[in-house]
Amino acid sequence: MIAIIDYDIGNLAAVANMLRRVGHDSVITADSDEIAAADRIILPGNGHFNTCMRNIRASGLIPLIEERVLGGGVPLLGICVGAQMLGHGSEEGDEPGLGWFDMNVRRFPRIEGLRVPHMGWNEVAMPEPEHPLVAGLEDDTRFYFVHSYHLDPGQGVTTLMAANYGIDFAAAVVRDNVCGVQFHPEKSHRFGKQLMSNFAEGSN
Repeated sequence: MIAIIDYDIGNLAAVANMLRRVGHDSVITADSDEIAAADRIILPGNGHFNTCMRNIRASGLIPLIEERVLGGGVPLLGICVGAQMLGHGSEEGDEPGLGWFDMNVRRFPRIEGLRVPHMGWNEVAMPEPEHPLVAGLEDDTRFYFVHSYHLDPGQGVTTLMAANYGIDFAAAVVRDNVCGVQFHPEKSHRFGKQLMSNFAEGSN
């Protein structure tokens, strides 16, 4: 069973629907027993970084999630702000992140002719094409993005996918059993289906 963490943020049903379309059961939950029993965990995120961090802390679930993921090796996928939360913090706010990754989150610079937020489809490059999470994804792979801030990974964090919007940025990062994607796989049609299937079937 895949647990989609419910901490009163984001469109969780869309993630569950995508998993159902690729043939995998999930539960949207804030229940500690369900999270403790999950084989895999998804941490969605939507909106302001500070709000997401305050909500997840208020839920009281962080110690359990850390026990399962960092202690027990349960795979976790962070989506959008859920990926940003894996690092130290974000220029969007002053709340500290989870601190699992040596990573910061930066605002896109002002570049003439480019609007922020970066919104819409964008192709990704895959510098780590052998990683199981990107299995079956080919050179024309693209995902749907909506973000004004981007991942800036540091030491020990692997850039799994990269994209360009005025600057090169990390579209997906991974370390051990934890992966974060800046895009929305649940809105990314066949490419999102492949990635979610890879995660659900034991990719990392």
